[in-house]
Amino acid sequence: MNSKSWRGTVLFTVILVTMGATVGLKLYGTAAEVTTASTSVHSTASGTTGSTAAPSASASPAPSASASAPAAAPAPAATTTVTGSAVDTRYGAVQVKVTFSGTTITAIDTVQYPNRSSRDVEINDQALPILQQEALASQSANIDTVSGATYTSEGYIQSLQSAIDQR
Repeated sequence: MNSKSWRGTVLFTVILVTMGATVGLKLYGTAAEVTTASTSVHSTASGTTGSTAAPSASASPAPSASASAPAAAPAPAATTTVTGSAVDTRYGAVQVKVTFSGTTITAIDTVQYPNRSSRDVEINDQALPILQQEALASQSANIDTVSGATYTSEGYIQSLQSAIDQR
């Protein structure tokens, strides 16, 4: 009996160390990329400031003015709303309506979701805002499922992908 408990403890320790190393690599790898990107942006800005003042002043306003003018003009003309396909899940259909401004997802509304029982409503009241936030942040259907709402999450992702494909 002692050898079995030791085997379990050793196995647990190995799994814990492996998971910790994996999570640590992901966290530090992502942080290094963000730090590098942030540093390059700041060095570019300081490099521009360090050069002659007249060219940097004329170069800065021109791109921002031209960038905001085209973005404002095509937005009303290029705004489209697409309804994704209704995806049947174990607990009911899930369907989303996606609003695009050009190729950018600007809004996602849930048209249908499982709501047969009070438990369905409780789960989806928590899960749907998380799914919407993740999809808007990633600008794609490549998002994680919400724990405890796996079926709704999978239906949401499939409906979102179908709306993106229809765009």
